[in-house]
Amino acid sequence: MMRLAAFMVALALPALAQEQASTGSGAILRALDKVNGQTTDLEMLSGTTTIYGRLQVTMNECRYPAGNPAGDAFAHVSVTERATDTSVFDGWMVASSPALNPMDHARYDVWVIRCSTS
Repeated sequence: MMRLAAFMVALALPALAQEQASTGSGAILRALDKVNGQTTDLEMLSGTTTIYGRLQVTMNECRYPAGNPAGDAFAHVSVTERATDTSVFDGWMVASSPALNPMDHARYDVWVIRCSTS
């Protein structure tokens, strides 16, 4: 019976987390060019696309804990190689755990820093 109760709580947690999240107006992403070691912060509104080197980066949505905009942000990001129109990454990135769902590219890294609220 205890296992069933623990299982039910585990199933409810993702829904609870979604209810307690707020949506930001955009996000700050950090991009790294591994060849020259230069980082660039990309301030993007939700639904916008920018060019970074050979990549096209689209920031779809950013969420953060309700009432805590400086909290652990997670953003849905799409990254495409411009020359070949090949998808490099399309999914959610978590600011506190960039290695959880990393973008895999030979030259560039992109990860979320935080949501923007204005």
